[in-house]
Amino acid sequence: MSRLKKNLLIILTVSLLTGCNFINNTRKYKDTTKEFVETLIKEDYNKCVELMAMEHETARNTDIDALKMRLTNIREILIDNWGTQLDYSLLETKKKFTFIGKKHDDTPPNTTLVFIEFNNKKELGIFKVLFDDNSKKILNFEITDVKKTVPSMTYFWLFGLFAICIALFNIYVIIQIKQSKLKRKWLKYIAVLLLNVPTISYAAVKGLSFKLLHFQFLLGIGFHCTGYLNSVWAFGIPLGGIYWFWRLKRKKNAAIEPDILADSNDNNIEEQ
Repeated sequence: MSRLKKNLLIILTVSLLTGCNFINNTRKYKDTTKEFVETLIKEDYNKCVELMAMEHETARNTDIDALKMRLTNIREILIDNWGTQLDYSLLETKKKFTFIGKKHDDTPPNTTLVFIEFNNKKELGIFKVLFDDNSKKILNFEITDVKKTVPSMTYFWLFGLFAICIALFNIYVIIQIKQSKLKRKWLKYIAVLLLNVPTISYAAVKGLSFKLLHFQFLLGIGFHCTGYLNSVWAFGIPLGGIYWFWRLKRKKNAAIEPDILADSNDNNIEEQ
């Protein structure tokens, strides 16, 4: 095995292991957040403190009594606005690595910022939680100012049917190109896969939107479903697929017309 192949194999292996480790950590962060919130609701502030990274250098001088008072205020806001029966969904994670140079923000290195959506079946909100990657404990916890009504998902899934139809249409056109006698078919495939623009999208919370110069690659659709806030269907108008569908139909009709004329001429000769 050449040196280049060995290096590529090492990079691939490290990437896979790092990705799997990050996914596992993300699941732990969600579970820890849920445990922290349920403990907070029960007013077990000592347990809440145990779930926090008090040994981290940024938290070593923290006044525990002041911290418990802050947790009490967070609890009151949570219960007054959303109650005590909550469901949780992971929205997003942002990893902060150690680096040399000037910091662009105040986020400590080797931490992960996690956004957790929660709801009480009627209204939803977002927890913003900063985790220490070494201890897997909470460095900072806050409730964002997001509070929205939990949407009905009926229109969301109905819109998904339109998106699926776009994907099926592009697949059909690709098959027709493959079965045709066109040259440089790979260029036609690229046109079908890439030229899906403009984009129409439907978000469960924000509703319908239109982006003129936004492309949807591959089969022309996009789908994301993590919590209500990040549930989105999107599809691009299949300009590439429509163009080659039209060209193939035109080519097929052009091939049929001479056959019809030939049959008509044969019939006229027989009559004469």
